[in-house]
Amino acid sequence: MASMEGTVALVTGATGGLGQAVATGLAREGALVIVVGRTAARAEDAVKRIRSLFPAALLEPLACDLSVQSSVRAAAAGFASRHDRLNVLVNAAGVFRKERQVTPDGLELTFATNVMAYFLLTSLLLDALTQAAAVGRRGAAADRAEARNSRIVNIASKYGNTRLRFDDLQTAKGTYSYLRSTPPTMLARVLLTQEFAERLRGSGVVANAVHPGLVRNTSLLQDVGGPFRWITDTFGAPAEQAADTPLWLATAPETSEVTGKLWSKRKELPTPGMGSDPEARRRLWDACSNLAGIR
Repeated sequence: MASMEGTVALVTGATGGLGQAVATGLAREGALVIVVGRTAARAEDAVKRIRSLFPAALLEPLACDLSVQSSVRAAAAGFASRHDRLNVLVNAAGVFRKERQVTPDGLELTFATNVMAYFLLTSLLLDALTQAAAVGRRGAAADRAEARNSRIVNIASKYGNTRLRFDDLQTAKGTYSYLRSTPPTMLARVLLTQEFAERLRGSGVVANAVHPGLVRNTSLLQDVGGPFRWITDTFGAPAEQAADTPLWLATAPETSEVTGKLWSKRKELPTPGMGSDPEARRRLWDACSNLAGIR
């Protein structure tokens, strides 16, 4: 893993599981890591856990309820008040919910957290990402090193035969279940990653998605429980192992120019079906823009 000294990284979902393993890896390599948690207390506890492993780690807690758009905007503004550049953004937060819940914005909670938060937070941090890329490229030119692009890494998943129903993105029709609501959000993350990559070409910012596989002993499946959680905790990989590919995409020189791909175990995965449809990703982008009030 390349040294990250002098860089700034922000990781959502960093209070446990895969997100905390990624935040820990970035801090270990010298990055200043913004540790995002749903509450200030959770973010501060995560900072303490990481610092117990690496006492010299550079860490800042940042509270953000990613299911609520006003909280996302406040967190982005808080970040911008302290930092003018961002080298690495890792969107690792996510939820599985047994029952359908609605956020203060009137959005279904799973869609709000798993899709809208990725879209909105990334959009709000684009200026900082492009600024870091510009600074990195000037430095690279000065020392004749490789261009130092900024990186967006979105935790997603292989999505099977899932398709997005654009007339029901928030699972409002029929009987709700996490098996209906969650897989489309993984496809949506892949599509948004591709669209960000396309819109950011030439900006010095690259975007990639990662399928980490099953990750054991996290709080992600606490609400749904049952056989799925048992299988995950029994056969899943430790979070530190699952973090390898996200960290590779966030730090490695050989991934500096790679963009718009889905990865697992450092290998590119295909994006079949709707995951290869440019029209679908544009439709999703427009839907998210409307819901976020971004033009």
